[in-house]
Amino acid sequence: MLGLMQDRPLALPHIFHRAEQFFGHKEIVTATWGGGEERTTIADWAVNVRRLATALDRLGISEDARVGTFSWNTAAHLELYMAAPCTGRVLHTLNIRLFPDQLTYIANHAEDEIIFVDRSLLGQLWPLTDKMPDVRHFVVIDDGCDDPVPDDPRVLNYAQLLAESEPFTGRFEVADENTAAAMCYTSGTTGNPKGVVYSHRSTVLHSLISLIADGPGLRETDVVMPIVPMFHANAWGLPYGCLLAGTSMVFPGPNMTPGAIVSLLEKHRVTATGGVPTIWMGVLPLLDDHDLSSLRVMLCGGSAAPKSLSEAFREKLGIPFLHAWGMTETSPIATMYSPRSHHAELTEDQRADIRARQGQSAPLVDLRLVDPDTGEDVPWDDVQTGEIQAAGPWIAKEYYKGEGGGAQFTEDGWLRTGDVAAADSYGFVRLVDRTKDLVKSGGEWISSVELENEIMAHPKVAEAAVIAIPHERWVERPVACVVVKPGESLTAEEVIEHLKPRVAKWWLPDAVEFIDEVPKTSVGKFSKKTLRDKFAGYKLPGS
Repeated sequence: MLGLMQDRPLALPHIFHRAEQFFGHKEIVTATWGGGEERTTIADWAVNVRRLATALDRLGISEDARVGTFSWNTAAHLELYMAAPCTGRVLHTLNIRLFPDQLTYIANHAEDEIIFVDRSLLGQLWPLTDKMPDVRHFVVIDDGCDDPVPDDPRVLNYAQLLAESEPFTGRFEVADENTAAAMCYTSGTTGNPKGVVYSHRSTVLHSLISLIADGPGLRETDVVMPIVPMFHANAWGLPYGCLLAGTSMVFPGPNMTPGAIVSLLEKHRVTATGGVPTIWMGVLPLLDDHDLSSLRVMLCGGSAAPKSLSEAFREKLGIPFLHAWGMTETSPIATMYSPRSHHAELTEDQRADIRARQGQSAPLVDLRLVDPDTGEDVPWDDVQTGEIQAAGPWIAKEYYKGEGGGAQFTEDGWLRTGDVAAADSYGFVRLVDRTKDLVKSGGEWISSVELENEIMAHPKVAEAAVIAIPHERWVERPVACVVVKPGESLTAEEVIEHLKPRVAKWWLPDAVEFIDEVPKTSVGKFSKKTLRDKFAGYKLPGS
């Protein structure tokens, strides 16, 4: 017996039309180059989406073409977020922090036909354009920068393109909810970056997660500022969630300095925001000089945030981070923290430990922990650890064009995430490490993440990353790479003394190296690969 419900596709046109019909009065603010701001409404934004839809047709862009973007977080970028998929095309956000060879590879592998680029980023992209034969047009979006624009027939002006295009009338339709809506490339796997293709169905379902109470809980009364880049797993789905809920939006544009971010949060009385831990590390020292009392949700993800950082924000602002975990392949939200009834009887220190976890799996997402050596399931006893494997309607089942040969996917269809964790009996995940970042010393595992968190709890430490160094006797031993806060001084001995009461004796780093900055990946995570390359050949004491 079948149900008797209407069979209507879960597709992005619904989110667009809902925002256009109900929330046209809501404001979208974009910070521009040089400190200015541009303001629009969802109603005017929607007209631009309709003009852009016509423009893509007028330019002869294929029906299912990949539409590349090389842009900051802006209202114009949000227009592309809807115009491309609502016309049956595929939004392809290009990471502005990638190396030139990676960027060229990705644009060519995706077969982008057109790329929209912010003027302040054009100088970064233009030298590569002759190596992108499939790209027929480069559309320059004015973000307030006055950098020169090449006199080339392939170059178009975004504002002029919209002005010359009549708005599409009627309703957008996507008949098959499994049609591709957007794609992002991940560099978190071996070899070349691999394409993750999101469907309309997966994107709509994932968007609902940002509205649930045991999560960001976005609502119409919110003012939301997505700090996480719109090229990083579609800004964790926040732009779609904002349109679905009808929130006001603030986009930080090209100025991503901590000072600019905290000023926007204060000026626009932002209530919900999200960013990676390195962003919040930069903002923390500025909190005393700004009023951020309007904030009710601070989403933090991308990598495990130190407990000391989360608790520092809680002490300053009265709210802890809303921890989340995921990856490009999980759209990206797979788990979220929120307090539960069984936490009420815990001590404050115990609750702080819980707040530092990545939380329970999101509704509709299934997780399991698997021993990477035996393939056996690991019990959720908060002691034993295993690789997180994920399954669900917004979890990737393979990479674009079959890249990777299925190595990251199990025979029964689960995603191998490469993250190692433990989980308690309630399903609260405690991220331990990446499989490639664990330190295996004498046959036992040492968590680089836990060591880093304890080091960064030292009041004089700004950043810390722990890497494995080969050792003749123990196979590998940990080395701590530490960044000292400006104006402070610190010795290796002080770091070790700080750690002694906090970790097992055999976890203590064999050496502490002081560096100017922990290198970052293209999405703001600590780049331990860069550190491992830097310290290749490093000789440990006694090895």
